[in-house]
Amino acid sequence: MKTNTTQRPLNKEEQRLAKMLKALGNPVRFYIIQVLAEKQACITSEIVEFTTLAQSTVSQHLKVLREAGLISGEVEGPATCYCLNAEGINWMKDQIGAWLPDCCQTEKKELRRSNRAKICGCN
Repeated sequence: MKTNTTQRPLNKEEQRLAKMLKALGNPVRFYIIQVLAEKQACITSEIVEFTTLAQSTVSQHLKVLREAGLISGEVEGPATCYCLNAEGINWMKDQIGAWLPDCCQTEKKELRRSNRAKICGCN
């Protein structure tokens, strides 16, 4: 049975956040972000070594992360050096904080647990 639900269109900021989260939803891209956070900067071949994937596959993942605004790349001779896009990462963190500001505070969690646990079994 199909349920009739109406979904409002996402505004530009919501679309940007959704694109970033979608990019991070892939385990390889999530790992690349972790590597770049730790190493600060890597050329493509170093990222390939960390992932053990083909260079063309890594390049596609880097393209998605770049288009989502999570990383930046700068050509250095024959290689491209990638790093986290600080503006994009900080923007995403701010948006998530604003999107879910009070949902998981301990006091409210306890109140919800006692009121709703009987209904839906959530912790």
